[in-house]
Amino acid sequence: MTQKPDAGWLAALPRHRLLAEYSLWSADLANLERDIARTEPHADLYHVDVADGRFAPSFLFFPDQVARIRALTAKPLHVHLMVEGDIVLAQIRQFAEAGADLITVHAENGPVVDEALGLIADLGCAAGLVLRLETPEAAARPWLDRVAFVTLLGTAIGVKGQGLSDTACPRLAAMRGLMREAGREADIRLAADGGIRDTTVPRL
Repeated sequence: MTQKPDAGWLAALPRHRLLAEYSLWSADLANLERDIARTEPHADLYHVDVADGRFAPSFLFFPDQVARIRALTAKPLHVHLMVEGDIVLAQIRQFAEAGADLITVHAENGPVVDEALGLIADLGCAAGLVLRLETPEAAARPWLDRVAFVTLLGTAIGVKGQGLSDTACPRLAAMRGLMREAGREADIRLAADGGIRDTTVPRL
Protein backbone atom coordinates (compact mmCIF):
# COMPACT_ATOMS: atom_id res chain seq x y z
CA MET A 1 0.00 0.00 0.00
CA THR A 2 1.40 3.38 -1.01
CA GLN A 3 2.06 5.84 1.81
CA LYS A 4 2.33 9.60 1.48
CA PRO A 5 3.07 12.39 3.96
CA ASP A 6 0.36 14.87 4.83
CA ALA A 7 -0.21 17.59 2.24
CA GLY A 8 1.31 20.18 4.56
CA TRP A 9 4.55 18.27 5.11
CA LEU A 10 6.77 21.08 3.82
CA ALA A 11 5.37 23.75 6.14
CA ALA A 12 5.42 21.26 9.02
CA LEU A 13 9.19 20.66 8.85
CA PRO A 14 10.74 21.91 12.11
CA ARG A 15 12.56 25.24 12.15
CA HIS A 16 13.98 25.15 15.67
CA ARG A 17 16.73 22.63 14.82
CA LEU A 18 18.68 21.08 11.98
CA LEU A 19 16.65 18.76 9.78
CA ALA A 20 17.53 15.07 9.67
CA GLU A 21 17.52 14.17 5.98
CA TYR A 22 18.69 10.57 5.71
CA SER A 23 20.42 9.45 2.55
CA LEU A 24 19.20 6.07 1.36
CA TRP A 25 22.50 5.65 -0.49
CA SER A 26 24.01 5.23 2.98
CA ALA A 27 21.60 2.43 3.84
CA ASP A 28 22.29 -1.27 3.41
CA LEU A 29 20.95 -1.47 -0.14
CA ALA A 30 20.13 -5.16 0.29
CA ASN A 31 18.05 -4.32 3.38
CA LEU A 32 16.37 -1.02 2.58
CA GLU A 33 13.10 -2.00 4.23
CA ARG A 34 14.89 -2.85 7.47
CA ASP A 35 16.93 0.35 7.46
CA ILE A 36 13.92 2.54 6.70
CA ALA A 37 12.04 0.97 9.61
CA ARG A 38 15.08 1.47 11.85
CA THR A 39 15.61 5.13 10.98
CA GLU A 40 12.05 6.35 10.35
CA PRO A 41 11.44 7.53 13.95
CA HIS A 42 14.45 9.88 13.59
CA ALA A 43 14.13 11.07 9.98
CA ASP A 44 12.42 14.28 8.87
CA LEU A 45 12.72 13.18 5.26
CA TYR A 46 14.64 10.68 3.12
CA HIS A 47 17.13 11.70 0.45
CA VAL A 48 17.11 9.62 -2.73
CA ASP A 49 20.08 10.18 -5.02
CA VAL A 50 19.52 9.53 -8.72
CA ALA A 51 22.61 9.33 -10.92
CA ASP A 52 22.99 8.57 -14.61
CA GLY A 53 26.71 7.69 -14.80
CA ARG A 54 27.38 10.87 -16.81
CA PHE A 55 26.53 13.91 -14.69
CA ALA A 56 27.67 11.90 -11.66
CA PRO A 57 29.95 8.83 -11.77
CA SER A 58 27.39 6.39 -10.38
CA PHE A 59 24.14 4.63 -11.28
CA LEU A 60 21.34 4.96 -8.70
CA PHE A 61 18.34 5.02 -7.73
CA PHE A 62 15.54 3.98 -10.13
CA PRO A 63 11.84 4.90 -10.33
CA ASP A 64 10.64 1.38 -9.51
CA GLN A 65 12.87 1.38 -6.40
CA VAL A 66 11.40 4.71 -5.32
CA ALA A 67 7.87 3.40 -5.84
CA ARG A 68 8.71 0.49 -3.54
CA ILE A 69 10.27 2.86 -0.97
CA ARG A 70 7.14 5.01 -1.16
CA ALA A 71 5.14 2.00 0.00
CA LEU A 72 7.40 1.62 3.04
CA THR A 73 7.29 5.09 4.58
CA ALA A 74 5.06 8.13 4.93
CA LYS A 75 8.10 10.36 5.38
CA PRO A 76 8.71 12.85 2.56
CA LEU A 77 10.97 11.58 -0.23
CA HIS A 78 13.47 14.06 -1.64
CA VAL A 79 14.65 12.90 -5.06
CA HIS A 80 17.95 14.56 -6.03
CA LEU A 81 18.47 14.29 -9.79
CA MET A 82 22.18 14.08 -10.59
CA VAL A 83 21.49 13.65 -14.30
CA GLU A 84 22.30 15.40 -17.55
CA GLY A 85 19.92 18.03 -18.84
CA ASP A 86 18.84 15.98 -21.85
CA ILE A 87 17.04 13.47 -19.62
CA VAL A 88 16.08 15.61 -16.62
CA LEU A 89 12.50 16.27 -17.76
CA ALA A 90 11.80 12.58 -18.38
CA GLN A 91 13.33 11.75 -14.98
CA ILE A 92 11.13 14.32 -13.24
CA ARG A 93 8.02 12.72 -14.70
CA GLN A 94 9.09 9.21 -13.74
CA PHE A 95 10.04 10.03 -10.15
CA ALA A 96 6.96 12.19 -9.57
CA GLU A 97 4.86 9.23 -10.67
CA ALA A 98 6.89 6.95 -8.38
CA GLY A 99 5.95 9.04 -5.35
CA ALA A 100 8.56 11.78 -4.86
CA ASP A 101 7.46 14.70 -2.69
CA LEU A 102 10.42 17.00 -3.40
CA ILE A 103 12.47 16.90 -6.62
CA THR A 104 15.68 18.89 -6.91
CA VAL A 105 17.57 19.62 -10.10
CA HIS A 106 21.05 21.00 -10.61
CA ALA A 107 21.68 24.62 -11.54
CA GLU A 108 24.36 23.20 -13.84
CA ASN A 109 21.59 21.76 -16.04
CA GLY A 110 21.46 25.28 -17.46
CA PRO A 111 18.80 26.13 -20.04
CA VAL A 112 16.44 23.33 -18.98
CA VAL A 113 16.21 24.43 -15.34
CA ASP A 114 13.32 26.83 -15.94
CA GLU A 115 11.26 24.17 -17.66
CA ALA A 116 12.26 21.56 -15.06
CA LEU A 117 11.10 23.69 -12.12
CA GLY A 118 7.81 24.40 -13.88
CA LEU A 119 7.26 20.71 -14.59
CA ILE A 120 7.97 19.74 -10.98
CA ALA A 121 5.34 22.20 -9.79
CA ASP A 122 2.85 21.07 -12.44
CA LEU A 123 3.23 17.48 -11.22
CA GLY A 124 2.39 18.47 -7.65
CA CYS A 125 5.85 18.15 -6.11
CA ALA A 126 7.92 20.70 -4.22
CA ALA A 127 10.86 21.98 -6.30
CA GLY A 128 14.45 22.45 -5.25
CA LEU A 129 17.80 23.48 -6.67
CA VAL A 130 21.21 21.87 -6.07
CA LEU A 131 24.69 23.28 -6.64
CA ARG A 132 27.84 21.25 -7.07
CA LEU A 133 30.79 22.05 -4.81
CA GLU A 134 32.59 23.99 -7.53
CA THR A 135 29.58 26.04 -8.66
CA PRO A 136 29.40 29.64 -7.35
CA GLU A 137 26.52 30.25 -4.99
CA ALA A 138 25.33 33.13 -7.18
CA ALA A 139 24.33 30.57 -9.84
CA ALA A 140 21.18 29.93 -7.76
CA ARG A 141 20.03 33.54 -7.81
CA PRO A 142 17.77 33.37 -10.93
CA TRP A 143 15.61 30.64 -9.38
CA LEU A 144 15.35 31.59 -5.71
CA ASP A 145 11.78 32.78 -6.21
CA ARG A 146 10.71 29.36 -7.50
CA VAL A 147 12.15 26.80 -5.08
CA ALA A 148 11.39 25.45 -1.62
CA PHE A 149 14.82 23.88 -1.04
CA VAL A 150 18.38 24.85 -1.95
CA THR A 151 20.97 22.12 -1.45
CA LEU A 152 24.72 22.71 -1.55
CA LEU A 153 27.05 19.77 -2.05
CA GLY A 154 29.87 19.71 0.47
CA THR A 155 31.86 17.05 -1.39
CA ALA A 156 32.61 16.16 -5.01
CA ILE A 157 29.48 14.87 -6.69
CA GLY A 158 28.52 11.20 -6.61
CA VAL A 159 31.46 9.78 -4.63
CA LYS A 160 30.82 8.25 -1.20
CA GLY A 161 33.03 8.48 1.86
CA GLN A 162 34.56 11.93 1.36
CA GLY A 163 35.21 14.46 4.08
CA LEU A 164 33.39 17.76 4.24
CA SER A 165 35.12 20.43 2.16
CA ASP A 166 36.54 23.42 4.03
CA THR A 167 34.49 25.61 1.70
CA ALA A 168 31.15 23.96 2.56
CA CYS A 169 30.17 26.04 5.60
CA PRO A 170 31.23 29.42 4.14
CA ARG A 171 29.22 28.54 1.02
CA LEU A 172 26.14 27.79 3.13
CA ALA A 173 26.53 31.16 4.87
CA ALA A 174 26.87 32.91 1.52
CA MET A 175 23.78 31.16 0.18
CA ARG A 176 21.77 32.21 3.21
CA GLY A 177 22.83 35.76 2.45
CA LEU A 178 21.52 35.43 -1.12
CA MET A 179 18.25 34.02 0.19
CA ARG A 180 17.97 36.99 2.55
CA GLU A 181 18.62 39.44 -0.28
CA ALA A 182 15.87 37.74 -2.32
CA GLY A 183 13.42 37.97 0.59
CA ARG A 184 13.17 34.17 0.71
CA GLU A 185 15.17 33.28 3.83
CA ALA A 186 12.01 32.35 5.73
CA ASP A 187 10.59 30.30 2.84
CA ILE A 188 13.52 28.24 1.50
CA ARG A 189 15.07 25.37 3.44
CA LEU A 190 18.85 25.38 3.08
CA ALA A 191 20.37 21.89 3.00
CA ALA A 192 23.87 20.42 3.10
CA ASP A 193 24.62 17.22 1.19
CA GLY A 194 27.79 15.18 1.59
CA GLY A 195 30.38 14.80 4.32
CA ILE A 196 27.75 14.67 7.06
CA ARG A 197 29.35 13.02 10.09
CA ASP A 198 29.06 13.29 13.86
CA THR A 199 32.17 15.49 13.69
CA THR A 200 30.79 17.84 11.00
CA VAL A 201 27.22 18.31 12.22
CA PRO A 202 28.32 20.86 14.87
CA ARG A 203 30.00 22.94 12.13
CA LEU A 204 26.85 22.78 10.01
